Amino acid sequence: MRAVQPILSLLGVASVAAFSIPCRSVPTVSSSALRLSSTTTASSVEIEEAKQLLCRAAETKLENPDRVLDALTALEQNCKSEFKADPSAFSKDILDNISGEWRLIFTTGTKERQKKSGGRVNYFPLKAIQTFDATTEPKYIENGIFAWDLPLIKFSGDWDFNARKRKLEFDFDRIEILGLLKINLGRKEVAKIGASTGLGSANNEKLADSGRRAFFDWISADEKIATARGGGGGLALWKRVD
Repeated sequence: MRAVQPILSLLGVASVAAFSIPCRSVPTVSSSALRLSSTTTASSVEIEEAKQLLCRAAETKLENPDRVLDALTALEQNCKSEFKADPSAFSKDILDNISGEWRLIFTTGTKERQKKSGGRVNYFPLKAIQTFDATTEPKYIENGIFAWDLPLIKFSGDWDFNARKRKLEFDFDRIEILGLLKINLGRKEVAKIGASTGLGSANNEKLADSGRRAFFDWISADEKIATARGGGGGLALWKRVD
């Protein structure tokens, strides 16, 4: 394990109702229902506007980082409203879209990293690919850093999804270096390596020490982009890999 640490340190990097009314009868609609409908419609419009900007950012990396952060924050707040209106359908939509490979495009970093950087946020400079597979049991997760198509380091493990909270909880228990060296480790050891190299947050290490899993509070996932807030407090934007 000590022999692997120097290699890991060198490779370490910061690692989403229509209805019809018969003409013969017009039901009475309560004021609370009208407010809910109005709120849902407004949030749906704002969600679409935020996603359009985030899609452009994912494709070009030319959108102003502050605008990207504003769009992520607005998307998170409006998706919370949509989730409250229909939790089951919202969570099902995430699970139906999450499987696949996703490239990390933009991240605010964890709260402790934001403090160290003075609150600066920007596009993620390296090729980081996160893979989710909701069709297997247990569900599979992989997080890798690449130089072109060469995998420098990969973490893999399993995950579960709490539909009532939109929370994706995961553990990494395997590491692969340069596509050659494969090491099976306990989740506490992986969490410590992730925290020390920058691939994970210090919060993940604390969660592992207390017997809990690292997690994302998932915001959205569709055919183009995915968004979430990590357990360390940071917001992230991914682009689906074709």
